[in-house]
Amino acid sequence: MSCRHCSASLRLELIDLGSSPPSNAYLTPEMLSAPEKTYPLRIMVCERCWLVQTLDFAQADEFFSSEYAYFSSFSTTWLEHADRYVADMVERFALDRSSHVVEIASNDGYLLQYVKARGIPCTGIEPTASTARAARDKGIETIEAFFGAGFGARLAAEGKQADLMAANNVLAHVPDINSFVAGFANLLKPDGVATFEFPHLLRLLAETQFDTIYHEHFSYLSLTAVQKIFGANGLAVFDVEEIPTHGGSLRVFAQRSASGRRPVSDRVAALLAIESKAGLSTAKGYQGLQRRAEKIKDDFVSFLIEAKRQGKRVAGYGAAAKGNTLLNFSGCRRDLISYVADRNPTKQGKFLPGSRIPVVSEDVLYREKPDYVVILPWNLKAEVMQQLRAAGLSAAKFVTAVPRIEISDSGQVKDVR
Repeated sequence: MSCRHCSASLRLELIDLGSSPPSNAYLTPEMLSAPEKTYPLRIMVCERCWLVQTLDFAQADEFFSSEYAYFSSFSTTWLEHADRYVADMVERFALDRSSHVVEIASNDGYLLQYVKARGIPCTGIEPTASTARAARDKGIETIEAFFGAGFGARLAAEGKQADLMAANNVLAHVPDINSFVAGFANLLKPDGVATFEFPHLLRLLAETQFDTIYHEHFSYLSLTAVQKIFGANGLAVFDVEEIPTHGGSLRVFAQRSASGRRPVSDRVAALLAIESKAGLSTAKGYQGLQRRAEKIKDDFVSFLIEAKRQGKRVAGYGAAAKGNTLLNFSGCRRDLISYVADRNPTKQGKFLPGSRIPVVSEDVLYREKPDYVVILPWNLKAEVMQQLRAAGLSAAKFVTAVPRIEISDSGQVKDVR
């Protein structure tokens, strides 16, 4: 396979997580009697541009169906993040009723609802029908399509150029990353700004966040790689911020290379230097993730087996994509985790892909009061623990497996490595 950005041959492997189905391909009861389609989950590193990427085994539309089950608005923490983002961007770039904001992968309108509330015209671009419907129900204009260079040029020709474009947690999801980035250069006004948020590869490597790897994530991004990709497709990075979302992310600010006039922040060079010191421009910087991930897997499975031997009841919380990576890599089934509770009704009554663990409503968790609750979206641990304890699970112990297995008991955290 060749690099999806620069076409160099891929020879350096970062990690091999075996085979698994798409992480958001939840099963209905009727589907349990049929086989599941699985794909190898191998991650490679381009030694020319340093883009970390999956090996391609399927088309994007196999991972993003019309009934895609991820809805952003079910996380209070994420809604608060979106509200703060809109407030900050409105102030920093003086957006008003004469501006136009476009979000790519706008999901269920979780972010644009705050733009609309300020009276600023906005448009969402969202390829999945289920989430696009939810956004329209909020009164947000949403175009159902995959975004790319041609689509961006067409919207610009229709007079829909943007003062601000937002792309939260989508840059990693696109197979044709060059066309995707070029679409921003085509759709932005000459002095427009685009922001991109994505989990930082540096954090993934440093904290063994291997469960953020799944088929829907085609790329794993550093500022080093992103700057090269943007430069080749008409965008220039002028600022970057480190933010806490998803276990440590970057917010990159970009402008059109041909017409942008904003000065480049010192933070850009500073972060590039940090990445260089961490070895992200050398093959050595990518060594060791496989061994560390296998250690986490072994510790997690050992905990579950011991809990089963002791007759303890173990449930999960959060039918998240990262949880599916962990469960499938670990080979977990419902004999070790009885069910996973989730507040998203579109997932309830279905089964996790691969592990086939049933997804239930939170009411089941509150009624049955298991001894342990494994929090699969560990990046939301504080929010989930507060919510579950307030709902009556004060006696339960909460477990997270990444970056190491920890058990929280009455506010105390025990490292059980």
